[in-house]
Amino acid sequence: MHMQLVFLSAVGLLFVRLLLYIYHLATSPLKDIPGPFLARFTKWWYFHRVLRGHFERDNIALHRRLGPIVRIAPDHYSINDPSAIKTIYGIGSNFPKSDWYEGWKHPSPDRWTLFPERNMKRHAETRKRFQAMYSMTSLVSYEPYVDDCADLFETRLREFAQAKQELDIAHWFQCYAFDVIGHITFGERFGFLDHGEDINGALAALQNTMVYSTLIGIFAKWHPVLFGPMSRFKWSGAAGRAFIMKFVQGIINRRKTKEPEAGNITRDIAGPQDFLGKMMQAHRENPEKVTDYHIFMMGQSNIIAGSDTTSISLSSILYYLVHNPETMGKLREEIAQFDAEGRCDAKTTFKQSQEMPYLQAVIKEALRMHSATGLPLWRVVPEGGCEVSGRFFPAGTVIGVNTWVAHYNESVFPDATKFQPERWLDAQRDPKRFKDMEVYYMPFGLGSRTCLGKHISILEMSKLVPRVVRQFEFQPVGHGWDTLNYWFVKPTSFKVRVRLRGTDSRTVSSDWI
Repeated sequence: MHMQLVFLSAVGLLFVRLLLYIYHLATSPLKDIPGPFLARFTKWWYFHRVLRGHFERDNIALHRRLGPIVRIAPDHYSINDPSAIKTIYGIGSNFPKSDWYEGWKHPSPDRWTLFPERNMKRHAETRKRFQAMYSMTSLVSYEPYVDDCADLFETRLREFAQAKQELDIAHWFQCYAFDVIGHITFGERFGFLDHGEDINGALAALQNTMVYSTLIGIFAKWHPVLFGPMSRFKWSGAAGRAFIMKFVQGIINRRKTKEPEAGNITRDIAGPQDFLGKMMQAHRENPEKVTDYHIFMMGQSNIIAGSDTTSISLSSILYYLVHNPETMGKLREEIAQFDAEGRCDAKTTFKQSQEMPYLQAVIKEALRMHSATGLPLWRVVPEGGCEVSGRFFPAGTVIGVNTWVAHYNESVFPDATKFQPERWLDAQRDPKRFKDMEVYYMPFGLGSRTCLGKHISILEMSKLVPRVVRQFEFQPVGHGWDTLNYWFVKPTSFKVRVRLRGTDSRTVSSDWI
């Protein structure tokens, strides 16, 4: 009798919750917003589509079919409207990140990092501790680290050219980006460029972390429950996160044993200083403001975010150049002109790269065509609700703009599916048009949550692209590339053949074999 009562009570509770849910759907002011049928009732439609690994395409297709506001899940709405950007993401916006970002945290409350931090006050205070190291003015001090890795990257390409072997250039771009961020952060390369090998399984661990965090974030309440048990399995993303944390802490611990004590610092002041050195020095000067955990947080954030974004962007740049020979030719002409005028060194400086308008237009257009992130940047409507794109959204509703949806908006970027670097140069003659494009251009995020490492990524790209375009010819192998979207829209295979160009940057040394 007792068990029957428990069972009937449970059924009754579920029935009441179902009635309340149906009532909520029927009375919601957003009930008429279109979207997939299942998305009205459950997050499983969204989960399934993200699991397939191509949600950026799904998201664009939904908006083209259904309009500027689309339901993705119950109380989750994807927006495609430039006027919404300032409201949702603008400086001073009080829209916090959604609970999807919980999947990127360690379940322990004392383990937190900048990217997934939802507390806006703590995020702002912490960002101030790091911001100067990522600023434009700090870039010049990191150039020697980038040059070291670019030298080695060029050596590897020459070896592949000599051996007449094809290579997965996306993998080698990640090796380059990982070694650069290691060099800048810790003062030493990890060694990925030496043989193209996955050192200690770090690349695999990072990818597993991306998959896990992307998917578990959709059902964020399960993250604290599943993280511990899944960490026991090496193949899991939870184990990948634990590995990265241990990896970073190990490097910091080794550095601490070598770092001179305060008052006995012998570092060559004229030489470059890496992030870790700067953070440890700040810790010695003010241990309450810059704690040991801040040092760890900085190192982990750089590793998790600092390689994939840059390598994906470099792959995108080369992909669109090799598939658009006329654009490649124009870029080579600009590089040759700058070479002839003595305005571009063999190791292009960041300052020189910024003075090359066509190079910058190529980079910008490639990042528009294939941005690193491919899911909506989810934010929660604050207390009091708000009006976005002509609709009122109650407090607690989750809304967001997907970078890919924004970048393929035909009203802002006509012929959006075409790679046209010239659009950025032409738009500069029309201030209104240029402003409209800039507002809806968001490969590094927007507002106060703009990617902290944006300038470092631009530095890596701006220095490497002129160098490889000047020195090498690339020929794609097969149909092009394959990609998977687990937050980062990452090429899984981008094979090319490479050959050296002649001493004259406008000539080619030999035929393809």
